[in-house]
Order: sequence, then C-alpha cells, then structure tokens
Amino acid sequence: MSGAALVFPGMAPSKFSELTKFLVLDAGARQRVAEADDVVGYSILDAYADGGDDYSAAAQLAFLVSCVALADSLTFRPDAVTGVSFGQKAAAVYSGALSFADAVRLTAIQADCEAEYFASQHQDVVTHTVMRVPEDGWRTVLGELSWYEISGVVDDGFHMISLHEGELEEFTRRISAVGGYSLYTMRPPVHAPAFEALRRRASAAAFGDCPLRDPEIPLVTDQDGTVVTTAAEVRTMLLDTFDRPIDWPSVTASLHRLDVTELHFCGTDNLFSRVPRAKEFKVVAHNPKLALKPRREAVLAG
Repeated sequence: MSGAALVFPGMAPSKFSELTKFLVLDAGARQRVAEADDVVGYSILDAYADGGDDYSAAAQLAFLVSCVALADSLTFRPDAVTGVSFGQKAAAVYSGALSFADAVRLTAIQADCEAEYFASQHQDVVTHTVMRVPEDGWRTVLGELSWYEISGVVDDGFHMISLHEGELEEFTRRISAVGGYSLYTMRPPVHAPAFEALRRRASAAAFGDCPLRDPEIPLVTDQDGTVVTTAAEVRTMLLDTFDRPIDWPSVTASLHRLDVTELHFCGTDNLFSRVPRAKEFKVVAHNPKLALKPRREAVLAG
C-alpha cells in the first residue's frame, strides 16, 4: 500500500470489556498476551481485572499488547510509523527497533517508576486538555496562572497543559469565558519539562541494558516530527516522552513530507484521529471493537 503510515495512539481510558474481549478471543492477541505474561511473570489480564486504575501497569500492558496485536494482523507494509505518547513503544516495536519482550519489560518498569515518582513529587500538578481556544484568549489565560508548562499541542487551539491542581477550576472557567472548551484532566500529569528527574529515573531503571536497533522503516517522533534512523535516536525519543511535549502538527507535517496519504490508527483512539490535522489524510481505524467484527476498513475521514 503506497503512502500509508501506522499511528499507535496514546493511552486513554479503555472499555475494559471491549479490550479484554479482543485480547481473549483474537488468536493473535492471545499469543501476544502469553508472551507478555512470560516476560512479567504474571497474568496481565488477571491483574488488569483486579485493578481499578485506568493507567495501572497492567492496564498499560494490556493496551500495549492490543496495539501490537492489531498491527500484527495488517496485510500491508506501511511507509512510515509513529506513536503518540504511550504509543511510541508500540511504534518502536513495529519499526524493528525494539523487541516486543523488551517493550513489555520497559512498560512494566516505567509504570513502577512513574507511580513511585508521582507518589512524592508534583502531587499538586495535573495535565488538562482544552480545545477551540482562540489564540489571544489562550495567551491571556496562561498569563493568569502562577505556573504552567505546555505538555502538548494537538491542533490549532487544542492544547495539553500542566498546571497546579488548585488553579484548575478557575482555569477551566476562564477557558470557557474566552470561548474554549475543556476536555479531560490527567492524573498523574505527563510530558512536562518539570519531570526531567523522572526521565533520569526511567533511563537508569529501564534503559541501562535495553538493546535497541536501528529502525527498519521511517520512525517519526511525536515531539517534533523528526524521522529517527539510529538506535541512539530511538532511545532519546522514548525518553523524551517524559519531559518533552507532544507536537501533533509537526508529526502530520513530517508525514506529508514522506508522501503519506493514509493514517492507520492501531489501537483505541478518541482524539488524534479526529482533529483537523488528521483529516488532511484518509484515516482508517484498527481497534479492538472493529477487530472482532467482519473484516472491513473503518474509514473515519478522508
């Protein structure tokens, strides 16, 4: 297939029943679950069922496995691959830069690092997502905050911002007052330069002896749309997710330069596949719900 790119989405709360149904009923997914269980030494589905946290280690592992399993079933080779936030690990796997087993190990270790870090650091910080915010109003509201860092640019007027939780209520009120809309709040927060110490902790715990290889197909970073070509650059990309913001417009611009015309989202996504920048492409969904239906392309936009 000419001009196609795979996009592995960032992790968002998934419907437990929908995700686990796919992981149990799909033969390829079951095999990936078994491989992941061997790496971590326990049943990720049992742990996922027992936990109540949408971002627990088991939930992260289940999401990773589902994304990789969905990509396994594709019948074409894409011209490029990218991952948004959490999706970078699956993208690195598909590109050939990271083995699936090592991606599972990294995910489990990083989840523990994040839990330990945010148990004592930045406990008053959240990441909030807003959309349709006029530029002048956006700058005005930002100037009213005592502290903030940009955690992501999704599209024009569409931002992820890390701020003190005590200022969140007034911030959302002011965003509404200038004509914007609030979407959701993430705890723990993500992708802020203030979390550089978390990056160092994850680097020491997870990446010290992790074997990485040069990507076999163009791999695009979510931080600035750079096409990485070496194992060292892949390592930097994976660590940058801790303390560098997402820049989806730069990703889509990079994919245009690679002559990509189709985006195939492998995994549950309710955000990046729906914004105007994505609609510059033909967008095709590959998610757990659709995977269990009769085979057909789910074209979201074109």
